[in-house]
Amino acid sequence: MPRKPKENHRPSDGTYRFGAFDLYPSERQLHRSHQPVALPPKVFDALLLFVRDAGRLVRRDDLIDTLWPDTHVSDANLTNLIVTLRKVLGHDAIQTVSKFGYRFTLPVLGEPGVRQTTYATFLRAKELVTHRSLESMAEARDLLALCVAEDPQFAAAWAWLGRAHRFLDKFRVGPSIELQLAQAALRRALAIDPHLACAHQFYTQLQMDIGESRAAAVRLLERTRARGDDPETFAGLVQAFRFCGLLDESVAAHDRATALDPTIVTSVTHTHFLRCEYEATLDTYGGARYYLDAAAWAALGDRKRAVEVLRERLSSQPLSPLMAGLMGSLLAIAEGRRDEALRMMRAQTFEREPEVAFYLARHFAILGAAPDAVRLLERARAEGFTSSSTLVRDEAFARVRRTEAFRRERERARGVERAVKRDLDRVRGPAR
Repeated sequence: MPRKPKENHRPSDGTYRFGAFDLYPSERQLHRSHQPVALPPKVFDALLLFVRDAGRLVRRDDLIDTLWPDTHVSDANLTNLIVTLRKVLGHDAIQTVSKFGYRFTLPVLGEPGVRQTTYATFLRAKELVTHRSLESMAEARDLLALCVAEDPQFAAAWAWLGRAHRFLDKFRVGPSIELQLAQAALRRALAIDPHLACAHQFYTQLQMDIGESRAAAVRLLERTRARGDDPETFAGLVQAFRFCGLLDESVAAHDRATALDPTIVTSVTHTHFLRCEYEATLDTYGGARYYLDAAAWAALGDRKRAVEVLRERLSSQPLSPLMAGLMGSLLAIAEGRRDEALRMMRAQTFEREPEVAFYLARHFAILGAAPDAVRLLERARAEGFTSSSTLVRDEAFARVRRTEAFRRERERARGVERAVKRDLDRVRGPAR
């Protein structure tokens, strides 16, 4: 009688898939091309840790504490374990981050509890998100909506769906429900998995949009106390602290995030700009380039460089109306077209963009338009963004600094920042 194929040798809903491998956590089995691969227990445990945190840094100390709890072991134990895994998976499967730990680099193509077809759709959507165009993000949103319809408990798909909705909200023309949909999707993701790192990251960005920077700072600080040292949480605090006007704390959060994971990307560039550290702004500005390096060149007095950068980008990049207005008004200021810059900025309409409102207030201040500058500073504060130290130190505000309305706004900003610090002190608890 012919033998039936072994069902547990085929990928199933209880499987992590990567490369030619299937990892079955519940059965503690690894298969390569449907053939079992024997692994010592500690090596299997380490592989499961890596796969679950694929793409993220796994710190040496965390590996040792998890694999050998309450036991003193030498670094050689961990090194031998990594060598064993590399022999099985290939040397490039596990990247060494010198002095910090390791990162699993093989793309994970499936995870337990999610159908393979659904996960494939999810991966396609994530790829589209990285393109960051209006068309690719709209397609990603539709694919992610399909994922959560097929699997309502797929927390990561809900989180990425929230990110897609938030991005599309930036390009809206007229009324839109994208932001409400983003909020609902991210809250759903966190309800399913309260510790999902990407959901916390995307939700932090959303909270900045809807004026909840104070609540975001408190939530993330509470998360550091509950979850310990997590680089993504500190990266979120870089932004939350900055929005709350706590610039020193924002830089400290960046330092902590990069100490935990030297490859992590944070928004500290914007913090440097608000601290009037323009060389540091240029040194740390990476990824897609739009406004901030041009503004730094202008602040350093190199208007020619700023003009060149802005002209090139305005003519060659697809931009949202808000970003085009922000960059275009800076270009007009740098070229001495004062009246045109004022008309452009006064015609600008936008919602829930407090950091951009602050930058536009700075533009008005450069031109000496105090009422316009104060109006936007008040709006930024009402929407969750303050930076009283920038108002004191940035030469862009020199022409409006002596007006009574500006002084009142500066003091209101300081009051908000003091209140945030009190909230954070309550989270930290009594000093020991």
